[in-house]
Amino acid sequence: MMLLTAIWLPAQAQSQQLTVEPDRTRIYEGEVLTLTVKGSMEIDINLGNLFDFDMSSLPKPDIEKVEPDFEILGQNQQYSIRTVNSQMVGEITWTYQLAPKTTGELTIPALTFKGAKSQPVTVEVVDGSPPDQAAPGRDSFIELSADKDELYVQEQLILTVRLFFRGNLIRGELSEPTHPHVIIESLGRQQEFSRYRDGVRYRVVERRYALFPQRPGTLKLPPVRFEGQARDPSGNLRFLRDSEELFEVPVKDVPAQFSGKTWLPATGVALEESGLPPSLGVATGENITREIKLTAAGLPAEALPPLPDAVPDGLRSYPEEPERQTETTPAGLTSSLNQSVALVPVEAGQMTLPAIRIPWWDTEADRERIAVIPERTLTVNDPNAVASTASPESNQGNADPEPDAGATEPQISPAPDETGLWQWLALLLGILWAGTLLAWWRSGKRRNVTPQLTEHRYEDAAFDRLIKAARDGAAVTPELVVEWANLHSPGHGFRSAADVVDHFGDQTLATELRRLQARLFAPGHENDAWDGRPLAQALEKIRKHKQVNTSADLPPLYPKGLS
Repeated sequence: MMLLTAIWLPAQAQSQQLTVEPDRTRIYEGEVLTLTVKGSMEIDINLGNLFDFDMSSLPKPDIEKVEPDFEILGQNQQYSIRTVNSQMVGEITWTYQLAPKTTGELTIPALTFKGAKSQPVTVEVVDGSPPDQAAPGRDSFIELSADKDELYVQEQLILTVRLFFRGNLIRGELSEPTHPHVIIESLGRQQEFSRYRDGVRYRVVERRYALFPQRPGTLKLPPVRFEGQARDPSGNLRFLRDSEELFEVPVKDVPAQFSGKTWLPATGVALEESGLPPSLGVATGENITREIKLTAAGLPAEALPPLPDAVPDGLRSYPEEPERQTETTPAGLTSSLNQSVALVPVEAGQMTLPAIRIPWWDTEADRERIAVIPERTLTVNDPNAVASTASPESNQGNADPEPDAGATEPQISPAPDETGLWQWLALLLGILWAGTLLAWWRSGKRRNVTPQLTEHRYEDAAFDRLIKAARDGAAVTPELVVEWANLHSPGHGFRSAADVVDHFGDQTLATELRRLQARLFAPGHENDAWDGRPLAQALEKIRKHKQVNTSADLPPLYPKGLS
């Protein structure tokens, strides 16, 4: 058959006739029309054109004329040869699968082929779907459903798309829901299962979407469409095509009684915190990391508002970049916002962290609710102040026996015969008192050295921690700078790293601290490379210079007036 076809295709012949026959003249929107076109022509077979065959010369009618009203989904062609009155006649049959683009009366115009011309054909396309879409004659159809018949602006709407089809699907394209003013998120992978409708077993593909309309009014989605090919049990190829449109959904505006600044329509919102000490007692200079987590059911993470960061004046706050996450569940989206804040108390006393209140709208109860973290009052103690108050008390305790000893001296005049005894006792007491004064003077020298050694040990440990944090680029470096500076240069009462920079006047220290704070807290600098060596060298230079000046200005060994 193909050999004979190759022989007559290049031959010159005269066209005889061309017919056009649709399988139906009335179809529903979304159905596929099968159009059969037949043509015939006389052929001449000779040895001269036996091997002269060109695939580009395959004959076909001008079917592109139907494209304004129909979409050509597929086509095939068949050839046959018969003898009529001693003449070889070739017959060609083209089969086209056409999908209507609009409803109403559509016309398949007259087609031409080798000079032959067909008659126009009118096809009526009916809006909607067949009354019994699950009837045995229906090969595929789409079902759309939503979990709400109305909703608020930015509220979550769950859309379920189910495609029913029969046969072995060879190719299929199911469109995604779209809308210019709706945020649409896919809820996981599609599910595949089987389901019976009116006794007919269908294969089902199910997809779920979370829709968030961004404008009040009426939500009207474009139709969801399906196009595919399947083979029936007999092996015949069938074209599948369908479309379905969701009902119009009213979208309400933000209610007037909502008191929040950020509109949060959700099925659940919660606030949690961690990191504060259970007793809420801390010391000045201590670093506390407070973790606050905001979760919401039925919202994407981008819709969650930033958390307030107000703190009292006695606290330094260093918030990190918040982390946002969105998870998909069968019930929709669940989102979270995690905020980590480093708190450093710089003053002693009672420090109250304000309450955090997030108003949100409960879409199930249709009322406002408020997620709350109550205020927390920190008790801040100053360890240095406690140590300084302890020293006078201990000195006073040591001095108490002296007046007691003097008070025990007898006030009664001795008898004349005991005068000599009392003189010897007075001399002995004088010698003992002189020895006591000498011992006190020597112990005073030791007391002057011991606190200095202790302070040096504290300062050494603080400086070691500071240098390690500076080289690592840690967020606690500014607080450690303040802690070390107060030990290194007591009496200045440094409260911030800026105070330290102003006191020492070192330009390298100021520049490196600005670079570190920009890397830690400035947007867009979190991935900057950090080299802590210049900062560490600046700190070591300041400390070394101070130690040299201190050794050059030592106080005199003997206090004035002591001889």
